Amino acid sequence: MALSVATHALGVTVATRRVAFEGAASLQTWTWRFILLAWWMVLMHLIEITLWALFYLWQKALTEVPLALYFSAVTYTTTGYGDVVLPMQWRLVGAVEALTGILMCGWSTGFFFTAVARMVQTESR
Repeated sequence: MALSVATHALGVTVATRRVAFEGAASLQTWTWRFILLAWWMVLMHLIEITLWALFYLWQKALTEVPLALYFSAVTYTTTGYGDVVLPMQWRLVGAVEALTGILMCGWSTGFFFTAVARMVQTESR
């Protein structure tokens, strides 16, 4: 969980420094900034999902890479199909991944909201 949070914090920090939301810009420029930001945040989530999958493989809770990635993605996003489950002794860890995924997705949403607010504030000046 700590590694997911640290990865996300690094990703948000990089996004904050790389995607300039200050100054007047055209609608097309703002659109590209948001596309870049969305791409970056999705990449951060995919990295975090991969880290969880690697953990499951390392601990032998799951034994196949595609299965671990699939389970992690479904769990992290709280889709929860239930077609793949962890062994009984690992199921609480899966729940922690889901809670972490909710928090990280919420953080991304808040970050997007802040970026839109900055755009609106900049454009209204």
